[in-house]
Amino acid sequence: MKMFGITRLGHLSMRGMLVSLIFCLWFPLGVFGGTLNATVHSSRPKTLNIGALFTSNSVIGRSAKPAILAAVDDVNSDPTVLQGTKLNVVVHDTNCSAFLGTVEALQLVESDVVAAIGPQSSGIAHVISHVVNELHVPLLSFGATDATLSSLQYPYFVRTTQSDYFQMHAIADFVDYHEWKEVIAIFVDDDYGRNGISVLGDALSKKRAKITYKAAFSPGAPKSAINELLVGVNLMESRVYVVHVNPDTGLEIFSVAKSLGMMGGGYVWIATDWLPSVLDSIEPNTQTMNLLQGVVAFRHHTPDTDAKKNFMSRINNPNQKGSVKLNSFALYAYDSVWLAARALDVFFNEGGNISFSNDPKLQDTSNSTLRLTSLRIFDGGQQYLQTILKMNMTGLSGRFQFDVDKNLIHPAYDILNIGGSGSRRVGYWSNYSHLSVVAPEILYTKPPNTSTSSQRLYSIIWPGETTTTPRGWVFPNNGKPLRIAVPNRVSYKEFVAKDKGPPGVKGYSIDVFEAAINLLPYPVPRTYMLFGNGKRNPEYSDLVYQVAENQYDAAVGDVTITTNRTKIVDFTQPYMESGLVVVAPVKKEKSSAWAFLKPFTWQMWAVTCAFFLSVGAVVWILEHRINHEFRGPPSQQLITIFWFSFSTMFFSHRENTVSTLGRLVLIIWLFVVLIINSSYTASLTSILTVQQLTSRIEGIDSLITTTDRIGVQDGSFAWRYLIDELNIAESRLVKLRNMEAYLDALLRGPKNGGVAAVVDELPYIELFMSNSKCEFRTVGQEFTKSGWGFAFQRDSPLAVDLSTAILQLSENGDLQKIHNKWLTQNGCSMQISDVSDDNRLSFNSFWGLFLICGIACFIALTVFFCRIFCQYRKFIPENGNGDIEEIEPERTSRRSIRSTSFKDLMDFVDRKEEEIKKILKRKNSDNKQASQSSDGQPNSPP
Repeated sequence: MKMFGITRLGHLSMRGMLVSLIFCLWFPLGVFGGTLNATVHSSRPKTLNIGALFTSNSVIGRSAKPAILAAVDDVNSDPTVLQGTKLNVVVHDTNCSAFLGTVEALQLVESDVVAAIGPQSSGIAHVISHVVNELHVPLLSFGATDATLSSLQYPYFVRTTQSDYFQMHAIADFVDYHEWKEVIAIFVDDDYGRNGISVLGDALSKKRAKITYKAAFSPGAPKSAINELLVGVNLMESRVYVVHVNPDTGLEIFSVAKSLGMMGGGYVWIATDWLPSVLDSIEPNTQTMNLLQGVVAFRHHTPDTDAKKNFMSRINNPNQKGSVKLNSFALYAYDSVWLAARALDVFFNEGGNISFSNDPKLQDTSNSTLRLTSLRIFDGGQQYLQTILKMNMTGLSGRFQFDVDKNLIHPAYDILNIGGSGSRRVGYWSNYSHLSVVAPEILYTKPPNTSTSSQRLYSIIWPGETTTTPRGWVFPNNGKPLRIAVPNRVSYKEFVAKDKGPPGVKGYSIDVFEAAINLLPYPVPRTYMLFGNGKRNPEYSDLVYQVAENQYDAAVGDVTITTNRTKIVDFTQPYMESGLVVVAPVKKEKSSAWAFLKPFTWQMWAVTCAFFLSVGAVVWILEHRINHEFRGPPSQQLITIFWFSFSTMFFSHRENTVSTLGRLVLIIWLFVVLIINSSYTASLTSILTVQQLTSRIEGIDSLITTTDRIGVQDGSFAWRYLIDELNIAESRLVKLRNMEAYLDALLRGPKNGGVAAVVDELPYIELFMSNSKCEFRTVGQEFTKSGWGFAFQRDSPLAVDLSTAILQLSENGDLQKIHNKWLTQNGCSMQISDVSDDNRLSFNSFWGLFLICGIACFIALTVFFCRIFCQYRKFIPENGNGDIEEIEPERTSRRSIRSTSFKDLMDFVDRKEEEIKKILKRKNSDNKQASQSSDGQPNSPP
């Protein structure tokens, strides 16, 4: 945990005050008793003095006093604690005064106390801590919650309640849970109030929230001063108030707020632990509760144990005289006494002795009656302090154990919502799992979970008896209009420009902003302030920086949303898309003698030619045996394949297909040819008839590789982008003021002092091209994607509300109407028509057709060769006695069937189908006759 320190100046002032106080006490200290010499008691004295410091007539004091006395009685009646040693409590009233509290502390330590319980006030604790540091007396405070008391400056201060460090982080989590970004702190201007609000500011900053105003008032301020303070607060923007004051005067805040109408709908009131301590200590009454309807308060979480319930019923017994109602501070006071007693028991068991000695630094002068020597040091104070810090016990308020920063472990708070005649708990906060509806002691048995999705609270009834979470802010009613910076442009004034009439500016961006403002459910007074000298376009980065530095509340215009700018301001939803493009001079492209090749890529040409030949060969194979048009000498058959292949392109093939498989392949191929022909014709027509434009600059990549100069609009973020992101030399960049400068620079070109291209945002380029009669074109694609938005200071709620309004304008069509009013011009083709490989018809567009054709050819060939194989087997009997003489008599007469070769098979394939069928028919007939003659011969005798 972060340790809080006190400055050297504050340290010296407190010590000086203490010394002055001691020397100004002109009454004898002899009444305090005691001796001048060191006194040593036995290790287990019969009685021991402990002190108690609190303000009796206060909310905390009235509850703490009976709790402390009850704790002393319980310790003395428990034989297992201190083993016969009795505690004697010495009570002193601090009267809620640092001066009187210090006097009471000096009187208290004169009683040889070994520990002091209290004080309840953080301011008094700061002063008294110097006394106990000097005299080595542990100070166990049950009510001083100031986080800075945990610093190393106060080694003998031990906080036995929760630190405001944790409470302020709990409030920050509560604020973040409801997505509020700004709060106003109302606090008492003392150590307790200032330091607590300082911690709150640090905690809120971690949640990207902040305290917009610190409304401080002096302790004991009259009602008129509080009224004046709240009147000023009510004029401000934030409606989320955190009240961190003393319990005895805190209700005055809500009384004044009620009279000012600040307890109604739209307001959020968050009170620290002082308010629950007040409500727990008094009987509920209608007047008080009416002041607090809808308030959210944080109370120390103490588990609902049987011991706690028994103690509360004992002290709160209405039948007992002097009965009081207890708050959480009373429970911590009770546990503080028990902590001191149990630590003393351990101290004695470890051999500790109770002894006091004179402080050599405190010496009376010869004429002094202060008797400073009667203030003595507790010799065992350091050992006893370390024993206290090592204790681990369970009290009425829960587990008592200290971490390395001397804070109680497992800090937790109940979150209360006050309504009706009481309050209800809407959740818990602990540093273990933050906001939850599950009790912390249950969460401690599970792994810690502080993720945003796990945060949960029950519904809250806010001021005005509404369950809808307040927006948390309104536009301030303090007479100060919103300061809106508007670029004073010298070019492209259609977007934003100076105007003679009210409101002083005009343009597309202004109309969009005004339309969005009119959709807000609350009025927004505003004044437009021109940014720039009117002689050149202002630097937009400087404009955004001025908004971040609170010179302006917002920037409205053609402001581009960039990464660096979003780090310092908040932008609304983009109201226009934008992006950097390259615009360059173009010229008409002359038609080439080889233009007819442009429709297809070279891969497409190669695949198409290959398929023409392949399909021709497949059809020849399928038709060769049965179609006389596909027979003849080899040279004639080769010519037939080529002729048939390419004549199908024009559907002019003269050869007829006879086979079923051939016709199947041909009809599929003709369909493919039809698609390819149609696509080629359409593409070629477009190439030859549409005007083609070309530029030597093809885009930002080709522009980077050159050394030519580049034009950039004056004031645009593109200047830094080209230098920082694209590493283009600054010497290559030329700032251009207006459209006329664009036109002149592009026409002159880089060789005549102009530029090769201009890099600017798309909305400007569209307007420039339409006004330049389309003499230029954009080349390449947009190489950035961004948009224009309205810039506001960080965490401004107006940015969120206006984003919603811009989306509404877009949905209902009003945004397009405003665009048409200002920016509709005679359009021209933005992109040059470049017939590159990317735009040509490629194999990727037709591979499906080629695949279908290829599959058809494969299937047809497979079926064909299976039939051939079956026929061929019939000429080769299984017994091997057959031959193929009938097919080739002059060749086969010398071969047996077992000596057939691949060439014989090819010869078989080359024969006409008609001849093969005749031979097979005759062979089947011969086999029948041979079989019949064999069956008709008589059987030979045996």
